Amino acid sequence: MPLSWTDIQKRRLSELNSTEAQKNMVFSTETERDAAFKKQEALLIHAGKKRLNELRNEKMRPSLCNLETRLVEILTKNGFVQVTTPVILAKNLLAKMTIDDEHALYSQVFWLDEKKCLRPMLAPNLYYILKDLLRLWEKPVRIFEIGSCFRKESQGNNHLNEFTMLNLVEWGLPAEKRHERLAELAKIVMQAADISQYRLEQTSSVVYGDTIDVMYGGIELGSGVMGPHFLDGNWGMSGPWVGIGFGLERLVMVKEGGQNVRSVGKSLSYLDGVRLNI
Repeated sequence: MPLSWTDIQKRRLSELNSTEAQKNMVFSTETERDAAFKKQEALLIHAGKKRLNELRNEKMRPSLCNLETRLVEILTKNGFVQVTTPVILAKNLLAKMTIDDEHALYSQVFWLDEKKCLRPMLAPNLYYILKDLLRLWEKPVRIFEIGSCFRKESQGNNHLNEFTMLNLVEWGLPAEKRHERLAELAKIVMQAADISQYRLEQTSSVVYGDTIDVMYGGIELGSGVMGPHFLDGNWGMSGPWVGIGFGLERLVMVKEGGQNVRSVGKSLSYLDGVRLNI
């Protein structure tokens, strides 16, 4: 009967960002397997050390930081204004997104006390700002934010408790242009991330209802919404708009062929995709 890696070996190879081919190797004997593990571990450690040296001597910044810089440059050139909003979110703003005590997302929120939490998304703050900007600026109003969000997510390879979101919103475009514009905005972000093989897929969300997601294989990289939307009335707003959000760590993971989103996020165990206990 063919043998696969032990649980300890699997975990170690995953930490070192092994490929699917490495993860799925099979063996005839334990001796063969253990010898192969030492060889694969050594190869991955060598690759990790090489990458750390490249970071120190050439890149100087992790890929996540470089992607954020590229996005800011490209989005501002396309007429979007960057905003920054608080990480601490009032419970009543979350409720305007229909996330109350009975909502499926409620248990994933990091609550600081009965009235405040760490934001699980950027949308409440962007809605709050937009209701004033739509009064002060001529349409279309284009804004974006890049910042940390927090959720008690499952600890799979594609989830993080703290992750970096990009949300961009364009309010006040012709209603008949919404689908086309959403596809254009997705393309702008995916080109900045240097990812060409993606598709747009209609699906649904527990917060937004119908969405148009940006997919790479089976991984959701982004999710788009169009208005008028049923949430708009909670903020006293109306009119056609489009918005789309991306998880930057997933973009980096896909671009660099990583197998573990934790390796490219904010971490004390990893640096720019490399496990530090090598």
